[in-house]
Amino acid sequence: MTSFWQATTYGLLQGGLLAMIAVGFSLVWGVMNIINLSHGAYVLLGAYTAWELHTAWGLDPLLGAVAGGMVMFVVGYAVQRLLVNQIVNAPIFLTLLLTFGLQLVLVQGMAVLFTADYRSIPTSYASESFGIGDVRVPYGRLLAFGLAVAATAALVVFAQRSRSGIAILATGMDRTAARLMGINARHVYALTAGIAAALAGAAGAMVGLVGTFSPPDAARFTLLSFVISVLGGLGNMYGALLGGLVLGMVQAWAGQYLPGTWVNAVAFAVLVGVLIVRPTGLAGRAFYATRVEAT
Repeated sequence: MTSFWQATTYGLLQGGLLAMIAVGFSLVWGVMNIINLSHGAYVLLGAYTAWELHTAWGLDPLLGAVAGGMVMFVVGYAVQRLLVNQIVNAPIFLTLLLTFGLQLVLVQGMAVLFTADYRSIPTSYASESFGIGDVRVPYGRLLAFGLAVAATAALVVFAQRSRSGIAILATGMDRTAARLMGINARHVYALTAGIAAALAGAAGAMVGLVGTFSPPDAARFTLLSFVISVLGGLGNMYGALLGGLVLGMVQAWAGQYLPGTWVNAVAFAVLVGVLIVRPTGLAGRAFYATRVEAT
């Protein structure tokens, strides 16, 4: 029984980090109907930013997450405003092709600059843990989980209470009507992409805190973001958190009791099962639709 609770604890903590990786991906998909295949590269750029700051100046990865988020906000805003906005009305195949090509460029660039060696951001506390009965809770993963929940809550408050957040929700529901109300859709889209990239960058720093990373991991992070977004519900920030927690626990339980090759198979089986019962995902309708109706 102890092994079960230990796996559950690990799954919850890991799920929070997965949710932080995916919430920006879900936001962009829900608001702009764009599947950003370069999202995993944004996570790694944030991780390398935090790693460079730690290597050069000994900056703690928690502060590195802030720096990584700021850098990636600028990158995400610029990429959306200068590149993706040019084809935002085109068939989805073109946006997939563009973002996939961008991921290839970014991954190869990181491989040239940093090599393909696995790296981490070592700290004195990441590997330490405290006990709850017989269950050990690592400080590093607990901090990453807390940051993930705080970032998701902050995003929800921003979307509900700020003019920019409401503009994002309104544009996601009906871009034409939002433009008629004086909203600059091109800026809103770029702002949405910048926020998503910032969250990905901060999540990358947490990945470096609790584990290792290298450029080829970009595809894995993009795939996980896709699965979590569909599982939780597109555009729903709470849904991304819920989807991440569910996926984290499923992977932890599968890893505990099944051979390693079954872990991903079980995770995708859960995704298919949820979609059969709830085609809109665990959290139902998109958050922006619910919010606009409420107002």
